[in-house]
Formats: sequence, structure tokens, C-alpha cells
Amino acid sequence: MTDSSLSSDVAFTPAVKALQQRRGSRGGYRRMEEKGGWETTVTPELAAFLAERDSFFLATASADGQPYIQHRGGAAGFLRVIDEHTLGFADFRGNRQYVSLGNLSENPKAYLFLIDYARRQRIKIWGTARVVEDDPALIERLRPEGYAGTPEQAILFQIAAWDANCPQHIPQLIAAKDVAAALAERDRRILVLEAELARARAMA
Repeated sequence: MTDSSLSSDVAFTPAVKALQQRRGSRGGYRRMEEKGGWETTVTPELAAFLAERDSFFLATASADGQPYIQHRGGAAGFLRVIDEHTLGFADFRGNRQYVSLGNLSENPKAYLFLIDYARRQRIKIWGTARVVEDDPALIERLRPEGYAGTPEQAILFQIAAWDANCPQHIPQLIAAKDVAAALAERDRRILVLEAELARARAMA
């Protein structure tokens, strides 16, 4: 693999590589690149990770480079795998600022950041995105089942490269619904054990 065809070049620009060289980390990243670099397609592991996510952050930038990050949330798996190079989601009406859509209309470069707080895992995905307004079948296909809202358009994300971060400094957070389910199961088990203890005492 030549240095001009590295998937990680989407992030490791010449300026970044120069800084890595000056700060002493370029050698380690060069070895990573020599082993094949970052993934560029949806692997089974990435697909499984995406299927469990109920939120992510979408980063875009205007034509002059002004960045913008937007949180997107929905039912688990609402960010769908279209094919091995493409992800997509139905885009519902929000506060109607349309900053992300406006940015994509003049600059298709985009970035997805997904995090699993419970397992302390995060995935970074670089690529390009485009807004699709004139494909009702696609929009309906991407609509989360049971969600009452009406999507205004779909957003398709073309993957250039993705990488998994280390878990350092990710706080381990558990979703309230998962905590409630665990407590309910604990309470159910306590009732069962109390009933068994009561029967044992009665027999004694």
C-alpha cells in the first residue's frame, strides 16, 4: 500500500503526519498503516455495533470550514446499513434550523461519532453524506418501525474509513431503562426466594 492510498489519510493529513513525526507518534501509526490501515467497509462487527446504537453525533462543515455537530437519536439500529460502503437514516423534522442539511448542500464531507457508554467503546467514521428528498421508497425503508413521525428526507453516508477508539476516559454509564430492568429482575428474584424461604419454614 502506498502512502497516497492510505485509508487513514482522511484524518492523517500531511500537517497531521508532520505533527505526529515531531511529537514522536508517527512510527506507531506508520506500522498500523503498513498492516492495512483503517477499515473502509462495513464489517460484521461494525454492523452489530450500529444495530445496538440509539444515538450518534453527525459532524458537518460549511463551505468555508465552519464545523457543526448535531446529535441524532432514535430507536436502536435506526442508523441502517445499506450496503458494505453505505449507511443511512430517515431524517425527521426537528428545530428546523437545517444547519446540517445546509452544510451538506455545499460540502459533502461528514463524520459520524458513535459511543457505547455501557461497554466503553466508540467508533469514528469518516466519509461523505448526501440528502435524498425524492425517493419515498428509500425514506420509508429507513423509517424506524413504530415511530409516529413523518421523515422529511433520508441522509445517506458513504464510508471512506472507520476506526475504533480505545476506552480510556469513557465513563461507564448505564441506560436508565437497563437499570430499571435489572432492578425489576432483582426484585422478582427476591420475591421468589422469599416465597421459597417461607415454604421451607412452614415445612420445618
